[in-house]
Amino acid sequence: MLTRREVLLATAGGWLGAARAAGDAAQTAAAELTALPGKKALIRRSFRPPNFETPLAELAAPFTRNDAFFVRYHLAVIPRVEAAAWRLRVGGASAQRPLSLSLRDLRSGFEQVSLAAVNQCAGNRRGLFAPRVPGVQWGHGAVGNAQWHGVRLRDVLQRAGVAADALEVVCDGADAPVLPATPDFVKSLPVERALDESTLIALDMNGAPLPHWNGAPARLVVPGWAGTYWMKHLVEIRIEPRAFEGFWMKAAYRVPTGAFPGARFASQENAETTPVTELTVNSLITSPVPGARLRRGARAQLTGKAWDGRAGIEAVEVSEDGGQSWRPAVLERDLGRFAWRGFRVNLDTIHPGARQLSVRARSRNGAQQPERLTPNPSGYHNNIVQNVDGEVVGGGAKLGDPPHSRRESWRWRSQERARSCMRSRARNRSGSRTAPGATSPPGAASSATASSTYRATRPR
Repeated sequence: MLTRREVLLATAGGWLGAARAAGDAAQTAAAELTALPGKKALIRRSFRPPNFETPLAELAAPFTRNDAFFVRYHLAVIPRVEAAAWRLRVGGASAQRPLSLSLRDLRSGFEQVSLAAVNQCAGNRRGLFAPRVPGVQWGHGAVGNAQWHGVRLRDVLQRAGVAADALEVVCDGADAPVLPATPDFVKSLPVERALDESTLIALDMNGAPLPHWNGAPARLVVPGWAGTYWMKHLVEIRIEPRAFEGFWMKAAYRVPTGAFPGARFASQENAETTPVTELTVNSLITSPVPGARLRRGARAQLTGKAWDGRAGIEAVEVSEDGGQSWRPAVLERDLGRFAWRGFRVNLDTIHPGARQLSVRARSRNGAQQPERLTPNPSGYHNNIVQNVDGEVVGGGAKLGDPPHSRRESWRWRSQERARSCMRSRARNRSGSRTAPGATSPPGAASSATASSTYRATRPR
């Protein structure tokens, strides 16, 4: 259902509200707003483990608020890690000098850096797949954009010493399974990606310490890559000379080999499948909401966000006729190649009737959103062109606008007869009471016209 904020956002641009829904079927069907401690009310997709989606209205800002950022967990035991007692262990068979680092060590012993980046679950929009695929049935809100602050993972690894035979960097967090038989959530990165200058150990988010539900006291940030690699509650990093064999690398988060563009993870590939890596170019309409109605003649804008893996957004196009024709949207300030980019375009509200609004983004590397889903068993990388249905309705139409329906044609003819009658009366009055060159008092003719028009357009 629509939240109060979504209604207010919609009406700000002339939209009258939602007649049918505030989002696609998966966004609204059985969606329940629930507030975790320290969070605003989010869309609950599962409670144990906690998986909560950001409502559409909260995705309109350049940076997603910490208390509205989506929550994603695979395991149900999530301890609250005490910052003073927390330690990060850095070791592994290819580490030359094992380390144990405190928060104070990270904040004072390494260069501090900040970076804006989108964090998106690989299964974002899984709930919109047809036919349905297994997994958390996300709508559009398993994504957010934040300013991340911390230290480069590269600097920490280099202090530990990266041996020449290093192949992967394995990361583990403090969360744990309820049952011993459940695989621990452990992920690995190619050593080259771990040593990339953009990969961070983040301590702060949007200018504040990381929230508990988003990985406090420290988490991995892998800009441009799917959120599965952004390990929360980070406690251990291992530099290893062999490919990691854990469940969450060898069996989960995999797609058919060659199905999607993006960075390769060669040590984890096989002939059939390869790990999810980079985000695909994507966009989201934040306003208007699906099912909204627009007053005819009122000013309204379509707004949204676009992002990709690491090239940055070059252009966004908008269609108001279901993709038959396209025109460019205005891009807002560039927050960085890993961040999303806002866009806007004024909508046509002169012509009444149904609208199908569509948006497609293009990245600087030439990649463009596709028209069709790329099938894959787990519902990853849903980045097809988004369509939002709406309607332009009467109420803002001006006298003299041409007719667009049988009912409006009758009304238009009635208004024309009323105006003709009023012009005749005005000429008669001017001939008998108005001196040459004089004008009628302001508003006199318009008031009479309005009254006559009301009488002419009343149903008989």
